[in-house]
Amino acid sequence: MDALHAVFLALIQGLSEFLPVSSSAHLILLPRLLGWPDQGLAFDVAVHVGTLSAVVLYFRRELVPMTQDWVQSVLTRKQTANSRLAWAVLWGTVPVGLAGLLLKGFIENNLRSELIIAAATIGFALLLWWADSKGRGQRDEYSLRISDIAIIGVAQALALIPGTSRSGATMTAGLMLGLSREAAARFSFLLSIPVITLAGGLLTLDLIQDPGLVDWRAMIIGVMTSAITAYLSIHFFLKLLERIGMLPFVIYRLLLGGVLIYLFA
Repeated sequence: MDALHAVFLALIQGLSEFLPVSSSAHLILLPRLLGWPDQGLAFDVAVHVGTLSAVVLYFRRELVPMTQDWVQSVLTRKQTANSRLAWAVLWGTVPVGLAGLLLKGFIENNLRSELIIAAATIGFALLLWWADSKGRGQRDEYSLRISDIAIIGVAQALALIPGTSRSGATMTAGLMLGLSREAAARFSFLLSIPVITLAGGLLTLDLIQDPGLVDWRAMIIGVMTSAITAYLSIHFFLKLLERIGMLPFVIYRLLLGGVLIYLFA
């Protein structure tokens, strides 16, 4: 992998991981469209490390009290707003963790075709548009109930289908449940921490079992580029979300889905 190839894929991962446009779809499709060889497991691990470090760094002020209060809730069974939010993140991760373990092979073998990606890209774009246009919620992420967490968790599990977008699915569910745009986005980003950790861990296990050759230059480029890009993506998305809404991302997804159908149908 040359440096330009590594930078381009890391930029795509960093930009699309937290936007409602599906990072997995872009990383599957772009190498095929451009005729590039598969980037390999080691590089996938690197960009996951980069995006994980970005979201942890961005939410560090929230994560410290959440972690402290969560530990206290385990020891004393006394709940605070921060500990409840931490539990919400953990419980919201259970559906995607179970689905990933049970369906990983099926998804990789049957759901990575261009037309399935196109259908998921278009279908979930319309759901996102509907949720954003109908939802006028003012609830914040600290108000989530057990039923809300279950619904958002199931939506996140559906995002294992390439083209769906993990952030898009969870934001759509949050908007449908009456969360504000910013609250839906913030909870989606917090949910990404255990999910990216689990995904990176599984990739690492696969890499250990089949190490091959590791291009350390590409790995370093991948970590740094995806981390910087993901941090900026989170920052500006949250800053601009109330002003621009979800419509630009809906339009992009519809155009992308249309292009995929044109190219591969």
